[in-house]
This record gives sequence, structure tokens and C-alpha cells, in this order.
Amino acid sequence: MIEHIRVDDTGRAATEPLREDIRFLGGLLGDVIAAHAGPETFELVESSRRDAFALRYDEITRDDLAARYTDPSVRQLMPVVRAFSNFALLANLAEDLHRERRRRIHLRAGDPPQPSSLAATFEALEAAGLSDQQVGTALAHAAVVPVITAHPTETRRRSVFDAQNRITELMRVRARTELTPDEQERLDRDIYEQILLLWQTALIRLRRLTISDEITTGLRYYDASFFRVVPNLNRDVRRALTAAYPGSELDGLSMIRMGSWIGGDRDGNPYVTADVVTEATGSAAAAALRHHLDEVSRLRQELAMSSRLVTPVTAELRALSGRSAEDDDEPFRSALHTVRGRLAATARQLLGDDFLSAHEREWAAAAEAYPDPQAFLADLDVVDTALRTVVDDTIADNRLGSLREAVRTFGFHLSGLDMRQNSEMHEQVVGELLAWSGVCPDYGALEESERVALLSAELTSRRPLTTPDARLSEVADKELAVVRAAARAVERFGAAAVPTYIISMCTSVSDMLEAMVLLKEAGLYGLGDDDAPVCTVRVVPLLETIEDLQAGAEIITAALELPFYRALIDAQQGAQEIMLGYSDSNKDGGYLAANWALYRAELDLVQAAADAGIVLRLFHGRGGTVGRGGGPSYDAILAQPPGAVQGSLRLTEQGEIIAAKYAEPVVARRNLETLLAATLESTLLDTEGLGDSQEAYRVLDELAALARTAYSELVHQTPGFVEYFTDSTPLSEIGALNIGSRPTSRKQTTAISDLRAIPWVLSWTQCRVMLPGWYGTGSAFAEWIGDDPDRLELLSGYYRSWPFFRSVMSNMAQVLAKSDLGLAARYAELVPDAQLRERVFGKIADEHARTLEMYAKITGTDDLLADNDALKRSVYNRFPYLEPLNLLQIELLRRFRGGEDTSEIRRAIQLTMNGLATALRNSG
Repeated sequence: MIEHIRVDDTGRAATEPLREDIRFLGGLLGDVIAAHAGPETFELVESSRRDAFALRYDEITRDDLAARYTDPSVRQLMPVVRAFSNFALLANLAEDLHRERRRRIHLRAGDPPQPSSLAATFEALEAAGLSDQQVGTALAHAAVVPVITAHPTETRRRSVFDAQNRITELMRVRARTELTPDEQERLDRDIYEQILLLWQTALIRLRRLTISDEITTGLRYYDASFFRVVPNLNRDVRRALTAAYPGSELDGLSMIRMGSWIGGDRDGNPYVTADVVTEATGSAAAAALRHHLDEVSRLRQELAMSSRLVTPVTAELRALSGRSAEDDDEPFRSALHTVRGRLAATARQLLGDDFLSAHEREWAAAAEAYPDPQAFLADLDVVDTALRTVVDDTIADNRLGSLREAVRTFGFHLSGLDMRQNSEMHEQVVGELLAWSGVCPDYGALEESERVALLSAELTSRRPLTTPDARLSEVADKELAVVRAAARAVERFGAAAVPTYIISMCTSVSDMLEAMVLLKEAGLYGLGDDDAPVCTVRVVPLLETIEDLQAGAEIITAALELPFYRALIDAQQGAQEIMLGYSDSNKDGGYLAANWALYRAELDLVQAAADAGIVLRLFHGRGGTVGRGGGPSYDAILAQPPGAVQGSLRLTEQGEIIAAKYAEPVVARRNLETLLAATLESTLLDTEGLGDSQEAYRVLDELAALARTAYSELVHQTPGFVEYFTDSTPLSEIGALNIGSRPTSRKQTTAISDLRAIPWVLSWTQCRVMLPGWYGTGSAFAEWIGDDPDRLELLSGYYRSWPFFRSVMSNMAQVLAKSDLGLAARYAELVPDAQLRERVFGKIADEHARTLEMYAKITGTDDLLADNDALKRSVYNRFPYLEPLNLLQIELLRRFRGGEDTSEIRRAIQLTMNGLATALRNSG
């Protein structure tokens, strides 16, 4: 789609430093290939690169480039795949550095704060003239929770991750430091060495990821960035808010909290067991406690102030040190010795002796463990007060300030592990429990009202359904064991260790109550002394299909009409959390229909919550791609309907997006700032921008219905569509790509509805159709507008003034910019049935052209990335390098499906998937 992207001279000048970095890194990679892969491989790589750019300028045809790959053996082609995959990694790195460079230029120039920055947000809040009470009430329970998920199209191994970080640091030095010629030569040689190590490191694993691997991968981002960034950002936001609104009573606010699904999400993943839950929560706690122990030890080394020079210290500090003034010349160090011992004792109590070093076991031996993080924080507060009294706020605000904030943020648990299971599994297990206990022999035969009455009776009774000697099926035993492991984690690490239980495919009140019965059997739900329900875990329905989204408000209203359930919500700060599924709704009804169903569902849920007098908290199950709810986070949050944010935002972070956003501190801070800025603006300002909202809603109702009809006609009603999809994409090969622990389908069927969202989206992305991000939208616009200029102007007005509609159009344009129907046609040639190929691809090509035409009419430009300079630079600079990867993948798929089934060709195909996922940056 490069013809729909225009970069003018100003744009080229702004990106020259980026192109220089890409040329430099690409040149070093070329030197490595020439030296270590041989001249023939280097020439094949270099000629492929030249031809890819020649193809952009129509100097050669795609057939010419593809012909390069028909004769060489797989062994000869493998280094070419590796070369362009490694180049994609280096290009990503260069782009991240360029964005950092541009931000620094703006800041040094004293330019106005950029949108999506906290500085711009605080200016907007000041201009709004909000009162302290308004801000304090709106943000009283504010929370922004990125939830790291085990849905990785992110395939990078730790060694690759580390090499990239080292190259990033060296490139920063290269850009900012005045170097002598010798220093420049040494630095460039260091970068060359890191690229050499990258070249000699396998990009993909020989075995499939286990959940243990995923747990380790998720935790590495804490040392990489979260431990440094999150506490300081929480503190900065709190200080800014309390300074601007001193009467807001937000002194205890720490907005960012971390969440995880890794090890708790067992929906369709048979590998999540009780042991995995224990490992996930224990590993998270170990990371938190290791951070705290190391920081206390560093503080003890740093705070060596003598009482002869800083006097008098507070009595509380003396008490904490346990030594008198006469016996102790270094009271801060002594106090921290006590803290270190108690913290080590806490770690030993929670994690065992093996977690501690020999020295740490000695510290723990004579110390009393902290009962909870608040007690640990209280001791740190004593040190903080003493420092501010006799030394200087600067020292208190440095490492100690960051540690205190880290304890507030991470506690002893690090991040909340969400539990998730499908409602069908709950129904099966609860039915078995009810039958075994003699309560109901055939739960599955009951009507919904009968189910709700029966489950309500169980949830208002103290009696359990099972006993330790209960003889249940293997499935039921496993499910109960998982929930009981979660209960043990809560007992060890506190309620924050397992904050939510999510019900996938939740379609009714009984689906919610079934999960609560399992929580009751594990001891996580019960009745208090006054018979009021008590549960530290929030039960969260996940609304996934379009029909479920439409019914969501009705489900929640019906649940709240149950007295015991309403009492439980009142006890949980009066808040009901609901998760919105972006992936299945899109797979169900297509891009526009799904986006509007989500918006409509939020409007309905906001109204239902207001009518019931509760607080609504929404959890957005977004993926990396537009087809799974992806796109710029700031725009997506501002595009939420009025009342949908309310100071609270939970969203999943998935796939290669995790590394793109959080692999190192500078980028992590910027991305977390974006989430905070958008949450504050959506909560405190009017961001919808509509005049007659009801008219706009009616228009989108009509457009969504038309879009769904067009999408369904292709995906659900076209004979042979599944066959076409399977043959024209690498769907079947994705199952062999070692990117995750779970199967590609929930069930062993070929139905689109049972296919997981990641392989659905990843397959269309690899073949460059990008169908989930646009199909059906062009037909809807064309049919609705017809020849009516007033209707066209109405949609153009929405594009200019309504953040939701602008976001829908902008995200669709990004997807279209990454699509390439020329390449897609070559993938279509993999379909053996010529008539099927022509019928389905013909529909896709027609709708693609129609969508481009309608986008241009509504927005007034055919430049797909006119409103996204950063992505425009990325697409323009890097997309020629994707061409060889796509053509190599097609050639390898053709050979593999033709009978050339070897481990070597399988790895080569996997490498092309890896390279394309890396290069596209949001592919799954």
C-alpha cells in the first residue's frame, strides 16, 4: 500500500537521522553476514535488498524478486530469512531511538507539551477549572492496570532481548556523546560485536514455550523497566495532582498497578494446573521481595550518615535501630539493618530458605517477619521521617522514596494474577459437584431461572458441596485444585495476589454464579458473622460475542437484583468490573460491527451502573492488532463513551506489543504516561465531542448492521471460505511456531468460531490481507451513503469531531497501509481450487478497493497515514524489507505443502513468521 503513503521533503528531512541509524546498523549486519555467512549468502541478501527497493520504484517486477528464491536450497535460503528478520529487529530499535530523539528535540526547544503527555494533560485539566472536590471524588479509587498476558506473538528469546538492549544503550552513547576518533571506533566495534552475537543467536526455540517460560518472560520486564519506572511515575502523578488540587485528598494515590494472566488463564489451555498457579504467584512474589531486599541493602550502604554530623535523629529511628545513641554512630544504617533482617525473615517465611543467600539467612535468623507490606512500609516511613528531619528531602526522595513507592505498588505479591476459565467448563464442573452432593442430579437440564435460584441458595449457605474424600472426575479435580491453589496464594501473599476471576463467554447470570460456587469451595467466597457475603476476588464477566455485548447490561442488572450479590458488590467498594472482548466480537461480526458493539455495550453498561448506583470498572481485552482492539492507546481511551473510564482502566498487553512498549525504561515511561494521561482526561474532561449524540448513535447502528452483513456474507456464508483461509495463509503452520503454550483452537474443530483470535489475526497479517481490521466497512459506508452528499458530509463531520469515529477510521487506515493485495494474491495462489481462489480473493480485492475509496471520500485524503507521521515513517522506511520475507514464506510454504517436510524447512517457515511479526510490530 506504499502508493497510499506520501512522505514529503520535510518528512524526509525529519527522518534522516532515523535512516542514517538504519543504514549504519544495516551496514554492520551486512559486514557480519559477509564475514560469517560467506560471499554467496551476502550477495543473495544484498541483491534481495536492492531488488526490494527497485520493486518500490517499478524498476523490476515482483516475479523477478520471487524468482531469486526458487532455485536455492532451504539451507541456502535460511540465512536470507535470518538476515531480514534480524534487520527487522534492528529497524525497530532504530525507530524507538528516533522517537526518543524527537521527544528530546521538542523538550529542548521548549515546544508546547505533546498530546498524550502528562504535561499536556495537566495543562488541559488546569484550563478546565476543576475543583479539588471534583478531582478528589473522580480519582478516589483511580487505577491504571496493564495486564501482561500469555498470548505471545512475541517470540524473542531472552538472549535476543538482552542483545537488543545492549545495542540500544550503545547507540544512545553514539548519538549523545562527544567521542574521539578512537572512542568512536571502539564504540562502533562494540555495536558490531553485539550484532554478531545477535546473528549467531537462534531467533526461535527448538521446543514450544511452556507456561514456566512464559512466566519467566513476563517477569523480565520488571527488572528491565517496571521496577524503575512505575514507582517514580506513580509518585510524580500523585505529587502533581496534590499540588494542583491540595484539597483533593489524594495523598495515598498510586494509580498504576500491574496485572498478569500468565499462569492463571486456563481458558482452553490444559497446561494451567494448580502447580502452575503456585509457580506464577510464587515467582511474582520472589521478584518483588528480591527487589525490595536488594534496595534495602543498597540503602544500608548509602545511608552511612554519622550521628556526630546529623543530630538529633528521631526517637522512632533509634527505636527501630534497637541501639542507644552512645552505642551507635550510624543510626540510619542500624535501622536499615533491622529492616533488612525482618524483610529477609519475611521472604524466608513466604518463599523458603532456598530463596535467600547464606548471608540473608543469617539476617533472617534472629528477626521477626513482617505480617504484611504495610508493616514493612511503616518501618521505611520511620527512616523517611528521620531523613527529612535531620538530613535533606533530596536524599529521602531518591532511592528510599522509590522503594517506598515500590512497596505501595508491588507489595509482596508484585502483580495481581487474574484467573480465567470458560463458562462451559464451570457449568460442567458445578453440575458434577451438585450431583455428587445430592443437591441436583441434572443441573444441565435446568432453565436459567431455576439455575439462578439453585446457585443463589448455595451461595447463601455455609455448607460446602464437596469433602476431601469426594470422588470426582479428573476435570473437576483439576478445576478445584486450581482454584484452591489461588486461595493458598491469597493466604500467603495477600488478597492483591489474585484480584479477579474472569468468566469467558459469559452469557447469563448463572455463568457468574457458577464461578462463585467454585470460589466458595476453595474458601475464597464465604459468609461473614452477619451472614453477609465476603469475597476478596472480584467476579468479572467477559462479554465476547456481539450478542453477549448487547446483552451485557441486562445480565449485570439481573445479577444486581439478587440481594446477596448486591451486598457483595457493596462490600467491594460498590464496584462491578466487566471485561470486554475485542477479539471474538471482531471474529464474530467484523471490524466496524465489533467496534460499535463495544461502544454501545459500554453506553448500556454505564447507564445500568448509574441506575443501580454502583461504580463500573471496565477491563479491555485488547490485542496488539487493530483487529483485536489494538491501535494507539491514548486515542483508544479517549474514544471511550462518556462515563466509561471513571478513573479506572484495565487493559491487556499482548504479544510483541509488550516488548515494544516496556522493554526498557525510557519507552516504558512514555507508554505508561500515555495510559495515565488518557485515563485522567477521559475521567475529568468531556472527550466525546458530539452535539446530537443520539443521531450519531443511530447512524452507527445502521452502519454496523450493514458492515456485519457484508462481513458475514464472506466469512460465515461463502462456501469454502474456511478452506480458502487455511490454504492461503500459514494457519496450519502457526501451530508449530513456538510462540505460546496454548493450542491454536479452543476445540478440535475447523470452525472459525472455535479458532483462537491470535492465529486468526496472525494468519491474515502474515499474508498481508489484514482482513480483521477492515473487511465489511467499505461496503457499509458505500451502501449507507449511496449518492447522498449530506450523508457523506455527516460522516466527514463525525471524522473531524468524534474521537470514536476518528479512531475507528484512523486504525483502519493503519491496517490498510500495512496490507498489500499484490502479495496477498500470491498467497492466494497456494489455494489448489482455482474457482474457490478466484471467488474468495475476488471478493476480498473488491472490498479492499471499495474501502480505500470510501476512506478517501470521508476523510478527504487518500493518504492513509496523513494523521500518523511516526507510522508513516516506519512504513515508508521498512516495508521494502518485508517483501523478501513474504516471498520467501510463500516459496517455503509451497515446498512444504508439496511434500518437502523436513525439520529445516519447518524452522525456515517459522523464521519467516517470526520476522514478519517482528517487522509489522503488531501482528497478533
